[in-house]
Amino acid sequence: MTEVTTSHTAAGGSGDANGHGGAGPLPLASFDDPHLQPLAKHPKRAEATVAVLLVIGLLGFAAYGAVYWVGGQPQVEGITMGIGLFFFGFGLSAWGKYLLPQGPFVEQRHELSSPPAARAAMAAAVTERGGMVLRRRSVLGGILGAGGAVMGVVLAFPLLRSLGPVPKQSLDTTNWKKGSYLVDSLGRRVHVADLAVGGALTVFPEGYTSDEDMAVDQTMLLRIAGPDVSIVTAPHRKTWGPDGYLAFSKVCTHAGCPVGLYQHQTLQLVCPCHQSMFDVGQGRPALPVFGPAPRPLPQLPLYVDSAGFLRSQASYDQPIGPGFWERTTRAHYS
Repeated sequence: MTEVTTSHTAAGGSGDANGHGGAGPLPLASFDDPHLQPLAKHPKRAEATVAVLLVIGLLGFAAYGAVYWVGGQPQVEGITMGIGLFFFGFGLSAWGKYLLPQGPFVEQRHELSSPPAARAAMAAAVTERGGMVLRRRSVLGGILGAGGAVMGVVLAFPLLRSLGPVPKQSLDTTNWKKGSYLVDSLGRRVHVADLAVGGALTVFPEGYTSDEDMAVDQTMLLRIAGPDVSIVTAPHRKTWGPDGYLAFSKVCTHAGCPVGLYQHQTLQLVCPCHQSMFDVGQGRPALPVFGPAPRPLPQLPLYVDSAGFLRSQASYDQPIGPGFWERTTRAHYS
């Protein structure tokens, strides 16, 4: 245990009758001072041990970062981070216990306030003593700095990844284009006779099956009326709903969740994440009527070809999904 005592006698002089101390300089400690010697009997061996502990901790942090970066398992991430924290912390504790000066130390100071010269001497002594430790343990200091830097970078990984990828233009355009066949999740083309009135099906443009494509292309196909009935959701969309079929983007305009529920009795699409509801049907172009969704679902214009298969007239006339800074909206909903 380090002992700290106070001496009321000034270095280099004694106090006067009024209690003011002299202005003599405080003596600087030397490297041979036994109070500045480390506790370890074999400092070199202790220094090597601390270096090994810090290196193992550093490698643990680096391994955690590598596992997290490639999307590893939480169990492996916990083990590697635990190894890094344990060995790095154990190395720091051992460094402080066995390699720093063991004391005890006696703080010499003058009565009341010291003159400027004495205060300058004290500051120089403190600086000199602190520098001794760092100069004598430069290798450990370098490892400590490297470990701290690696840990700092690794701890930033979850923060940066949680922000998700930048949308860029991924929501501005989809793979739907003029003449695209509507297919189900197994790639089978959708025929006009496949759905009964009240039926719903998730469809995609034929030929695009990757996860990224399907995420932005997913479309909710509904049949709200029978054959030979064209559903007009807006004045300029007179040909978009042939034979009772309608198609809307399945990406919710609130937070991007899939709008996967359909209530035929009320002609409403429902997002199960935050309960946004969208009206569909005659004169109702998927307008949000409940929940946090701020705008309608974009509608996909359809037609039936000569073989009876459902195809798209064009892509959506609006960017899909939630709002973002670069997004532009054309008001075609009235």
